[in-house]
Amino acid sequence: MNNTLNDIKIVIGAGEYNNNPGWIHTQEEELNLLDKSMWHSRFEKNSIHAVLAEHVWEHLTYEEGVTAAKMIFPYLKPSGYIRCAVPDAYFPNADYQNIVQVGGPGPKDHAAADHKIVYHYQMLISMFEDAGYDVTLLEYCDEAGSFHYNDWDGADGVIFRSKKYDPRNQGEQLVFPSLIVDAVKK
Repeated sequence: MNNTLNDIKIVIGAGEYNNNPGWIHTQEEELNLLDKSMWHSRFEKNSIHAVLAEHVWEHLTYEEGVTAAKMIFPYLKPSGYIRCAVPDAYFPNADYQNIVQVGGPGPKDHAAADHKIVYHYQMLISMFEDAGYDVTLLEYCDEAGSFHYNDWDGADGVIFRSKKYDPRNQGEQLVFPSLIVDAVKK
């Protein structure tokens, strides 16, 4: 996606992860997806090259997700993007679905009790398209549960919970994949 050293790149809800050196790592209290005043006070319009949100959007309702995507839109540079990863509703593993379900227990290190939605690829595409983005699928499962992978570059934002980077997913079977998209400002 061709970025430079001076590009503003933000990780939303970074948690303890630091997979993206040189990016601005934020927590909800520092940069809330639904608080327009936070975005307005920190960034100028057309100033952000990339926003990475790994397992964040499922904590919003569909409508809140559209609102958040629309709120970020004016701050992105032309061709700026949101790289978004969420649990995949079509991944055919009952244990995984139990962990990520709305109100679910989550993995050991993260409760899913406040998950408000579990996306499948059509819903996530629709949500970002409703907000005015062009969407490219990077990793996802289809309706039959088959996994699809389109090569993507970690230099444009590392998603740990992915086929590409998560050591749990490096063998013959996926254990904890994500539905991953790039939503690009038109």
